[in-house]
Amino acid sequence: MSQHSPNTNPDSPATYVIQVRGRLGPQWDDWFEGMAVAQNDAGDTIITGTVADQAALHGLLRRIRDLGLPLISVIRIDNGDGDPSSSTPEDLP
Repeated sequence: MSQHSPNTNPDSPATYVIQVRGRLGPQWDDWFEGMAVAQNDAGDTIITGTVADQAALHGLLRRIRDLGLPLISVIRIDNGDGDPSSSTPEDLP
C-alpha cells in the first residue's frame, strides 16, 4: 500500500492509469466516461484519463468489477507539482 502524500488532495481531479486483464476495444471509451482505452502487448487493457475525484474513481472501479474484469493495477499519475496533466504512463517507473 502506498503512502498518502500530504500534497495530494483526493477530492481534486487526477490522471489515472488502470490496468485490467482482458481486452476492451476503443468503443468502451464512452462507457468509461471518455477515458482512453487501449491494449498492451500482454493482452491487457489500459484505461487512462482524468478522474474528477475519489468518488468518480470508485465509480469507474465498480464498472470494471461489473464487467467481471480482473483488476491488475490503479496508478495515480502526478508530476510532483499537483498537476497530473504533464505526466504520461511512460513517466512511470
